[in-house]
Amino acid sequence: MSKTVMAVAAHPDDIEFVMSGTLILLGQAGYELHCMTIANGHCGSTTMTREETIATRTGEARRAAESIGAAYHPPLVDDIDILYEKGLLMKLCAIVREVKPRILLLQSPQDYMEDHQNSSRLMVTAAFCRNMPNYQTDPPTPAIDNEMCVYHGMPMGLTDQLRNPVLPEMIIDVSSVMQGKRDMLSCHRSQKEWLDESQGHDNYIHLMEDMCRQVGSHGGFEYAEGWRRHLHLGFGPECFDPLSDCLANYISMRKG
Repeated sequence: MSKTVMAVAAHPDDIEFVMSGTLILLGQAGYELHCMTIANGHCGSTTMTREETIATRTGEARRAAESIGAAYHPPLVDDIDILYEKGLLMKLCAIVREVKPRILLLQSPQDYMEDHQNSSRLMVTAAFCRNMPNYQTDPPTPAIDNEMCVYHGMPMGLTDQLRNPVLPEMIIDVSSVMQGKRDMLSCHRSQKEWLDESQGHDNYIHLMEDMCRQVGSHGGFEYAEGWRRHLHLGFGPECFDPLSDCLANYISMRKG
């Protein structure tokens, strides 16, 4: 079975906040890396035009992915247009069938905005339909027969949309790769500059670091990323947990 991991999130920089440390560790362990943001980030500026913003933010996401040797898959829709609908689902399923990930890293199903939640929901269905020959994709892509494990990262702010805490099941120590995580997030210069100007010097990086510290406190690590494993039904055997198997030396499992 190929060792491939795909990280999919809503917007440019979402992967860097939630998933990039885990991605870097998997890359060091020999996994082939793929990154995708479903939306193009066109709402992420108050000074650039729509076209300028898309070009800038897509370029930043591509550079961040390439900095860790990951293949980058371009966005499909505008911000706020990540809707659970057939056309987008058909395109995402085609990409899943092409990449054939063993590990699929997604955003939390509970998060502060609909784009994040819909990205998670769409990708779960796209992955679920990967092996159904009669499910038509866009473009047409043959069904695949592979075991896959889906993991959900932590929501921004570590709470759901009703302010209830979301706790990780699996806590991965990313302390050793935090500089790489910082470097990836720093590729998103347009967002860093905007936040630095409005909220203080290096607030962008500090926000990410603070989130990793909070997650790390659950596992006794300085910095960590948290994950919850999706139900195995439709994806593989109940015991199939390649993320835990690969990164066992970096993982603490939360008790209770």
